[in-house]
Amino acid sequence: MKKNIKIRLFAKQKLNTELVWQPEEAQVHYLLNVLRLSEGDCIKIFDGQSGEYIGKICNCSKKSCSIQILEKTREMEVCPDLWLLFAPVKKDKTDFIIAGATELGVAKIVPTITRYTISEKVKKERYEAQVIEAAEQCRRLDIPLIEEPKSLEKILQNWPQERILYFMDETGNGENIQTAFQKENSSHKAAVLVGPEGGFSEEELQNLRQKDFAKGVSMGKRILRAETAALSALACWQALCGDWK
Repeated sequence: MKKNIKIRLFAKQKLNTELVWQPEEAQVHYLLNVLRLSEGDCIKIFDGQSGEYIGKICNCSKKSCSIQILEKTREMEVCPDLWLLFAPVKKDKTDFIIAGATELGVAKIVPTITRYTISEKVKKERYEAQVIEAAEQCRRLDIPLIEEPKSLEKILQNWPQERILYFMDETGNGENIQTAFQKENSSHKAAVLVGPEGGFSEEELQNLRQKDFAKGVSMGKRILRAETAALSALACWQALCGDWK
């Protein structure tokens, strides 16, 4: 069986080698009309639960097809327990953050509404579709959880005390990000919080600095865009504490 198959799809049900999987309508359109695959062609499928499989297209019609699961190619593995909290920005930039965070291996994404958040319109279904697409492309086996949007104040009130929260402190008063990350055990539960394009308000910064579980970090002298800061911080954590080591 060929292992260099590049087409991957996500199945919303648990797979096994005795199953004939029925892709959704949009997936059928993608396979048959966009990629112009046909009966006998093989693709990879993963379910976020049990691993990755090779399947063969069969039973094709104009608007439907089935996938016969043939064999498992990869056992299930999950990314490190890292969360991203970010203030939604303009549509294309938010798309960039979500896709990048998925590729960088976050376990959960939490849209966070702050005082200066520019865009408070959060379409959870759109975000979920984006993480699936990104996971399909980057060979990831699990899917990040998308939380409902919450205010920063409410998030801090209900924060799990055992999880450290690194917030990007654009005032320059935070600890060097590399130093801060290297102090933590790689198995420690962690989260990264990035503010909006206008930064955190003074009240929000004071609230964060008063929390024992929160640690302000600095990413150098240059002021980074929100989307740049988010992905840069995640990359640093993965390199120092995560599965890049």
